[in-house]
Amino acid sequence: MSVTEMFSYIQGFLSADQDIREDIRKVVQVLEQTAREILTVLQSVHQPSGFKDIPSKCLRARELFCTVRTQIGELKTKFPVEQYYRFHEHWRFVLQRLAFLAAFVVYLESESLVTREEVAKILGIEIDREKGFHLDVEDYLAGVLIMASELSRLAVNSVTAGDYSRPLRISNFINELDSGFRLLNLKNDPLRKRYDGLKYDVKKIEEVVYDLSIRGLAKEQEAGGDK
Repeated sequence: MSVTEMFSYIQGFLSADQDIREDIRKVVQVLEQTAREILTVLQSVHQPSGFKDIPSKCLRARELFCTVRTQIGELKTKFPVEQYYRFHEHWRFVLQRLAFLAAFVVYLESESLVTREEVAKILGIEIDREKGFHLDVEDYLAGVLIMASELSRLAVNSVTAGDYSRPLRISNFINELDSGFRLLNLKNDPLRKRYDGLKYDVKKIEEVVYDLSIRGLAKEQEAGGDK
């Protein structure tokens, strides 16, 4: 093979690779739009009137996740199954965002932590890399940490809406989450930086709970609920 032939072959390889990346980008853009729609639905729970309508918001989000599964199904067809990590950067951000949204929906429904398996099921993907398109552990953890920030905001807005017991429950949940993350030896720098932000979320929620305790509002609502 001559030098010219060799470089012509390389150019063909590069062009094919670029075509794959362009196809992936197009699907990811559509996926990002759906993620924004789900976020818009869930963000409304922060409004005073939104607390009364949480079940319907979660139901609507679940419906949109059906669209997500279809779009991810299309994304799977755009690259060779064994080259997941070669193109992972293209969808890493949106997958973390979707993991956060799935975790937030599950928390709003049951006030519990979503498992990696549950997130994968909601998104219509696998958890084992051997099976192809999957939810990487670090992407799952990043999504959970994004949810923690969202819950710190929810704790503040709960008080505005007159729901004084919710911040206490959020505080207990976030403290358990923080304890769980302390068990991990995180090597991933972006994930480690995101985890470092969890202590600020814990502090923010603790300030809300402290303020409620000083004012006696939490006990007041608990007493009202017992009647």
